[in-house]
Amino acid sequence: MRLFANQVKTLVVRNVRLLAVVGFLAVLLLAVHWMDLRQGFSLTALRATLSERHWEGLFLFIVLFALGNLVQIPGIVFLAAAVLVLGKFAGGLVTYLGAVFACGITFLSVRWIGGDAVGQLQSKLARRLLSHLHAHPVRIVIVLRTLFQTLAALNYTLALSGIGFRRYMIGTLLGLPLPIAVYCVLFETIAKFANLNV
Repeated sequence: MRLFANQVKTLVVRNVRLLAVVGFLAVLLLAVHWMDLRQGFSLTALRATLSERHWEGLFLFIVLFALGNLVQIPGIVFLAAAVLVLGKFAGGLVTYLGAVFACGITFLSVRWIGGDAVGQLQSKLARRLLSHLHAHPVRIVIVLRTLFQTLAALNYTLALSGIGFRRYMIGTLLGLPLPIAVYCVLFETIAKFANLNV
């Protein structure tokens, strides 16, 4: 009977935490919409932030990247703005810093609210996938970052999976440079071809 009661308690706590994460995302999305902040995430606004404010602009760009990641703004918008204003090398470096910071903030925020709710799932498929993740967390995060970069859904899922922050960040630090470099070169080439003033 005690075992059953513990299982029910674990199930209730997990579901409440998952609902809290959904509520957190909904509140953020509503706040961005209500305060009309979505315009601040446009390519034009991000370019202006980087080009007009120097160091203050860089700081604001990185903060916006973190907030944007929480509310599902694609990281490619930030990369495009950085490359258009700073070129592929400096733009890539600023994008990398912003992406790492954004991934870290998303992980910490979601973990604080949701704990390891996904890590507590009992389905066989979930247990098998999580066992691979927990067996080789850094390696798997590197592969996921290379494939999906700063995808917000990935950050939310990894935060709720129960892996440690240090291993998550090591995988993030090592997994982001290659795709960012490829996108920077590709985007700069496209921008030059389209005469977008890189």
